[in-house]
Amino acid sequence: MVKGTHDITDTPQAEAGESAPSDAPGAGARKAPSGSAAGRAVQSWAAFARRKLRSGEVGSLPVVVVLAVVWITFQSLNSNFLSPRNLSNLSVDIVGTGLIAVGIVFVLLLGELDLSVGSISGLAGAVFAVLNVQNGVPEWLALIIGVLAGAAAGTVQGYSFARTRVPAFVVTLAGLLTWNGLMLYILGSSGTINLDENGLVAKLTSYYFTDDAVAYGLAALATGLVFLVSYLDRRRRMAAGMPHRSLQLIGVRAGGLAVIAFVAAYLLNRFQGLPLALLIFLVVVAGLDIVLRRTHYGRQVYALGGGVEAARRASLHVTRVQTAVLAVSGTMAAIGGLFLASRITSVSQSSGSGVLLLNAIAAAVIGGTSLFGGRGSTWSAVLGMLVIQSIASGMALTDTPAAVQFMITGGVLFAAVVIDALSRRSQEAHGRA
Repeated sequence: MVKGTHDITDTPQAEAGESAPSDAPGAGARKAPSGSAAGRAVQSWAAFARRKLRSGEVGSLPVVVVLAVVWITFQSLNSNFLSPRNLSNLSVDIVGTGLIAVGIVFVLLLGELDLSVGSISGLAGAVFAVLNVQNGVPEWLALIIGVLAGAAAGTVQGYSFARTRVPAFVVTLAGLLTWNGLMLYILGSSGTINLDENGLVAKLTSYYFTDDAVAYGLAALATGLVFLVSYLDRRRRMAAGMPHRSLQLIGVRAGGLAVIAFVAAYLLNRFQGLPLALLIFLVVVAGLDIVLRRTHYGRQVYALGGGVEAARRASLHVTRVQTAVLAVSGTMAAIGGLFLASRITSVSQSSGSGVLLLNAIAAAVIGGTSLFGGRGSTWSAVLGMLVIQSIASGMALTDTPAAVQFMITGGVLFAAVVIDALSRRSQEAHGRA
């Protein structure tokens, strides 16, 4: 097996609560947990979690703890922090940078870094604005061209990285300067271009599904799909005589998701309803998570994160995968840039600059994606972005200087890197890295 790939204990199919087939050797010697079905599922999950923690696989636990501490702290300082209005604004604010962070996750899985995503996001916004506002190109067509510009930039960088074997951060550093210069050239002397506030792109972050049934219906649909996929996967693995999740655990997991989904739907409906931006974000994250975990391409990405030479010896098409990963990163940066432009309904020479790049990278790392490659998921970007934007929102509500915000975010990022390094060291000691 190529180092860094997901073996059976790393895949979603082999998580907590999986039981061996009844005819497996030694299966009858195990003492069955006592108590109710839900109690047995919780006991199985707890035992699995302890094994994972002892072997250094902390998963998303640290970032969940940090997020809980941040929310409790700011709620105690200002009771408006967890209000429906603030949570709704927070759910939209995370989308633009969060989409960029999702692309960063793909690159980090290779053990590389893309420094050009901020410039690509600004370039995509500039291409859209110039085509639509200044040249009258239909919004839908200008939007597609803007995304394709980002995809093309990422593909060029990916191919250069794969062919020259120059570290990706060097290639993308050159890209950062190149795409930023191209954005300034496209914008020209106009400086700032205001978008149509009633246009298609502006509605990406301003449209809300005001009917309560939409949010509740989608919460129920998401819960049902998770349960169905898990159940079908269980049947498939049982038929093949492979380890599988228990029905109790599947029910508990689906129930936990239902609680989160319906509470979120209730809070959002108390303000303006479900934001279109949040819905698109979650659909994209879930879709790309399936690509990483369930497709041959995704397994190749994880394999390359474990070692390029080992991947080549395993007959993986390294150049193709590396090029595709940077193309994904560029595409997600372009989409994120359009959402950022939608949020402020304008594009300027400062688009894609500032702390955007740092926040996107920090979100992926804080969320649990390893800097060493081979470990992480697209949901890491969601969790990490929630932490960063929650800190920013709390600081704004409490009138805390921006300097303090940077220091706190930097401290959280440093802690995440330290945990990642210690986790990897522990895994190496257990022969899992």
